[in-house]
Amino acid sequence: MDGVPHFFIDSHSIHDEVTAARFEREALLLLEEQFEIHDKIVLVGGSGMFIDALCDGLDDIPTSPEVKDLVQQQFDEEGIEPLLEELKLSDQEYYEFVDKQNPMRIMRAIEVIRLTGKKFSELRKSQTKNRPFETKRFVINHDRKKLYDRINLRVDLMMKAGLLEEVKSVFSDRHLTSLNTVGYKELFSYLEGQISLDDAIELIKRNSRRYAKRQLTWFRRNPDAVWIEHDTNEKMIETILSHL
Repeated sequence: MDGVPHFFIDSHSIHDEVTAARFEREALLLLEEQFEIHDKIVLVGGSGMFIDALCDGLDDIPTSPEVKDLVQQQFDEEGIEPLLEELKLSDQEYYEFVDKQNPMRIMRAIEVIRLTGKKFSELRKSQTKNRPFETKRFVINHDRKKLYDRINLRVDLMMKAGLLEEVKSVFSDRHLTSLNTVGYKELFSYLEGQISLDDAIELIKRNSRRYAKRQLTWFRRNPDAVWIEHDTNEKMIETILSHL
């Protein structure tokens, strides 16, 4: 990492689930320590929910282990489709927005709707919490075709660097939430004999492109974000510094 101190990388076991709420708590404690040393800290991320959790705070949405277990049981027995249908009927707004390939998000929404009788989308719209720091957001805006080409190339490089061997090493833990991610779940399907390796690789590329599209949609929700056209690192850094 070129001598730059990083945090939350190689920091938690795959058996130690880190939710957005847990990330919010632990990252705030870390920031409190680091702001004693540094004036500026860079948060780099792909997960918009985790970024918002730290910068804005999460909504105080209730949970119930009993309801959660019932939703999980239905998913295990019937799959995601019935839950998607229920979500569509109960909360059209969140249904249109949510990643329909992410069972955890779907099940969480259904849990809350059944528990409260209210729309999940409405409960998520609380006020931003006060933070002891100022946040400036920057989004690198790639040309769409070039972005997709970079994603495809990145997947090929990951495969050459040993992604399949890494997935094999955690195959017995494939049920874990932490491994229900793009790049792992497609190769798990290959190792289970459901699809070919070539098909798995193409699915990783397709799902990565879709994830990138959802990321951009998420980041557009923030009117204060500064969009920077992709250029050399030096020019992009110069643009960021001009805003700071």
